Parts: sequence; structure tokens; C-alpha cells
Amino acid sequence: MNRGISELNWFKSSYSGSEGGNCVEVAMDWHKSSYSDSEGGQCVEVAACPNTIHVRDSKVTEGPMLTFPAAAWDAFVGFARNA
Repeated sequence: MNRGISELNWFKSSYSGSEGGNCVEVAMDWHKSSYSDSEGGQCVEVAACPNTIHVRDSKVTEGPMLTFPAAAWDAFVGFARNA
């Protein structure tokens, strides 16, 4: 599914200054797990970046998220798939 640029979640780099210098924004596109149901239970979303994977509760989108190195996420998914 391709979403428009305005529909992506944009984040300003922590290195961007408050005076407008060095401003860089990065977009993440969140994907809800196919195991999440439509009644609000078991809702997990994942956003993949080149070197990291972000995971959050889709019911609390402004809440905490877990961040994993891509290699660690690949190892976890491989383990879960074979369990």
C-alpha cells in the first residue's frame, strides 16, 4: 500500500536546531500486524528503517515504542517463525 507523502509520520532530527538550522525530517510508515483484530485487541505496528525496526502499540501511537537493530529483529523473527 503506497500512502501519500502527507500521510506519513514525519519526525524532526534531534540534531536540528530551534533557529531553523540543520533541519532534517525522516518519515516512517507504520504497518499494523495482520494478527491485530478490528476490535482493538492485540494491536501491534511496525515501522522499518534502513538500520532499525520500531514497534509500538497501535492504540497508543504517541506512547512509547521499542527500537531494535535490524539484525536483532531478523534474528527474533527467524526464531519466532521456527518456534
